[in-house]
Amino acid sequence: MLSLLLAAALASAAPPIVRDEAKTGLDPQRLARIPVQLKTFVDKGQGPGMVTLVARHGHTAALDAVGYFDMETKKPMPVDAIFQLHSMTKPVVCMAVMMLAEEGKLALTDAVEKHLPEFRGQMVIDGAMTLRKPSRPATIRDMMTHTSGMMLNPPAGIGELHGALHKSLKDVALILSQQPLLFEPGTRWAYSNTGIAVLARIVEIHSGMPFEKFLEARIFQPLGMVDTYIYPPKEKHHRMPTAYLHKDGKPVKYTMDPLGEGAMKFRENAKYPLPEGGLYSTAADLFHLYQTMLNKGSYNGVRLLSPASVRVMTEVHTGNLRTGGAGNGWGLGWYVVQEPAGELHLASKGTYGHGGRYGTFVFVDPARDLFGVFLIHREGGSDERAAFTEMVYSSVVQ
Repeated sequence: MLSLLLAAALASAAPPIVRDEAKTGLDPQRLARIPVQLKTFVDKGQGPGMVTLVARHGHTAALDAVGYFDMETKKPMPVDAIFQLHSMTKPVVCMAVMMLAEEGKLALTDAVEKHLPEFRGQMVIDGAMTLRKPSRPATIRDMMTHTSGMMLNPPAGIGELHGALHKSLKDVALILSQQPLLFEPGTRWAYSNTGIAVLARIVEIHSGMPFEKFLEARIFQPLGMVDTYIYPPKEKHHRMPTAYLHKDGKPVKYTMDPLGEGAMKFRENAKYPLPEGGLYSTAADLFHLYQTMLNKGSYNGVRLLSPASVRVMTEVHTGNLRTGGAGNGWGLGWYVVQEPAGELHLASKGTYGHGGRYGTFVFVDPARDLFGVFLIHREGGSDERAAFTEMVYSSVVQ
């Protein structure tokens, strides 16, 4: 226990910035262009504020903040701002599942109904008004790869879940178990928030603790992620930037979204932990998480996953199925680049990552031992993110 606490204490410090090209293989002058260019988006009124981090060979090569924490007050964006990650949460849920698999508590090929009996008898839609038994039940791996047939969002009746967060994860999983699959498991790819929620409930069942407590005790604390939460404490609410919506080419305050500037921004009195998109974190904390992945499952003496699990998580499981994003397949919780295209046209094959609803994004490039973190609180538009990714890769010189 003492060694674990010591490792966590060492990891909790923000990683030092290393501007030595010989150590990072990145051109410091080119990296310095990133905040300059991103500020031009702010000056044009297109973006509010952003925090970016670039890491290579285990070093943080750049950590920058540009723009505003709040556009009305013109408060500058700090590098330690705590952002809503939204769907960047999904790979963390899958990491938790992999940890339990390594403990022999489940197998990825297990039918979900083996662990959640309420899913027994789940049907699949066959035509507009007909239900039938699927050829096989949905598995844990189906949920992780978005090939389960589960619907995108909660059904009518609890459709307000993402705004009110008023149901427990147990109750949500029960309701989802009674919804039909949209297609035969494994035959199509369709992004599913509900499938990730089901995985989080399985984590609860096998860990014997609330989902958010498992993440805290088994991932965040061991890795020294001191500013990462599902339910952020009140003393840190002031570090969460204002949320915006991209409208008519400019950011407007996102008051219409309860998770933005509405009642649930800070998740106060929430029952539902929103495993499909509930995490808050900082760029410095995310360095610990993604460096763990690049290190094949360990960081600062703490092993979270085996190298075999990291490899399985980050390889393509969707075959020739059409998935979201040009050139991408899907791993266990991550997109995986099969053919570099789009804003990742400079990336290596095998690069993986995830984005979030408010514009947050990460790419992890194992072939180059490189990752980039882009944090923003503004839904809609990706010009800044595309520019960031391009400039990161243009900085690789060794």
